[in-house]
Amino acid sequence: MSPVRTLSSLFGSASLFSLAALCGAFLSPGSEARAADVQIGAELGHSVIDTKSSDRVYLRLSLKTLAAKARKDRAPINVAIVVDRSGSMSGDRLAAAKKGAQVALDRLGSDDVVSLVSYNHEVEVLREAGKVGSDRSKLERAIESLSASGTTALYAGVKEGGEQVKTFRSDLQVNRVVLLSDGLANVGPSTPGELANLGRELAAKGITVSTIGLGLEYNEDLMQRLAAASDGNHVFVERPSDLAEIFDREFGDALSIAARDIIINIECKDGFKPKRVLGREGDISGSRITLKLNQLQVENERYVVVELEAPTGRSTSASDGDVANVEVDYLNLESGTRASAKTNVRARFSDDAKEAEASVNKGVMSQVTEQVATENSERAVELRDKGDVAAAKKALEENASYLNRQKDVLGSGAAAAPKASISTLDKLEEKSREAAASLEGENWEKTRKVMRQDQHKSKVQQAY
Repeated sequence: MSPVRTLSSLFGSASLFSLAALCGAFLSPGSEARAADVQIGAELGHSVIDTKSSDRVYLRLSLKTLAAKARKDRAPINVAIVVDRSGSMSGDRLAAAKKGAQVALDRLGSDDVVSLVSYNHEVEVLREAGKVGSDRSKLERAIESLSASGTTALYAGVKEGGEQVKTFRSDLQVNRVVLLSDGLANVGPSTPGELANLGRELAAKGITVSTIGLGLEYNEDLMQRLAAASDGNHVFVERPSDLAEIFDREFGDALSIAARDIIINIECKDGFKPKRVLGREGDISGSRITLKLNQLQVENERYVVVELEAPTGRSTSASDGDVANVEVDYLNLESGTRASAKTNVRARFSDDAKEAEASVNKGVMSQVTEQVATENSERAVELRDKGDVAAAKKALEENASYLNRQKDVLGSGAAAAPKASISTLDKLEEKSREAAASLEGENWEKTRKVMRQDQHKSKVQQAY
């Protein structure tokens, strides 16, 4: 069975995800473009478009840095560590938070900028933004001074962290707020929408927010949307003892940023129409799609999947045609200059449905599958939130079956998808089955947080 029919058999021929006529493209010369340290690739899901029944086309744009992993002159970091010190953080949680902050401090060099902000119902700046320099002992004392009491003004804490970063904000460094919280925001703005707006405001200034949720009481929708709006990381940490490792990974991520302020423009051609961007926020205006990524790490490929509508009534006499022109503009942190690259995608048209089905690009379709499965997972959460446990369980079980079929088809035969991509689908299948079995009682609180974390990681290709 072809991967196209496998998808359509799950979602139905009239569904938005019907891929019975999914098309693809071959790349014109120069379609894998290099500019400074970023490599850009643009491909479609199939190399031939069926002119009789085509409707949905999936375009994947991939970006990866060519910078060496061990760079002598990495970009400096400007970071605000924002720690929840409300009453629920007392005991082991606060002790672990202090240890994690110390691990972060140990990662920083003398020329890096750091600030330390804590909050309960009030916000306190324990250390204003400044270079680490020789002040490590003062920073360590500031970390040790943290004590827990009161309620949770999360919005104000993040906002102050952003203000501290703005003091030394520079286009040529990594500007980041790292938030740790174990509780619900209950003082000041407290909805996921309000925090997402704050994330967008900071992202517009070139500041990323990473969120670390500790325990089972925090609002995962709020934390995830705050991170997503600024292209940041989001992690669920169940045990305080794991915090030091998470802080180490988070700051390892910050140290590996090679490019930032990445602006992607996709201009559809010859009757192709943009419909939506899977997993990310993007602006669609007429035939143009604009997206922004705040950062690109060394050795971490990030990709964007866009759904297009193919033109109808195309004559096969014009066997080749343009699908889209792509331009990517970004700031290279190693050279300190902006760079850009352009590429275009072309497709071949045919009235032979079998030829179109046989032209599948299995690597591209494995990542389309990942994004579709993530949307299914999100829909299952919505069903469970409405109290329909049976429907949520069915959605997750069907999602697991879909992933199982797709990995078998895409991982075998000629030009099989990369092993890493199939491994990702395998893990998503396992997680979907685990979630389906853990939707009731006390299990649901943890399951929901794990699902939100995994959805976030799939959508933004989080590096850890």
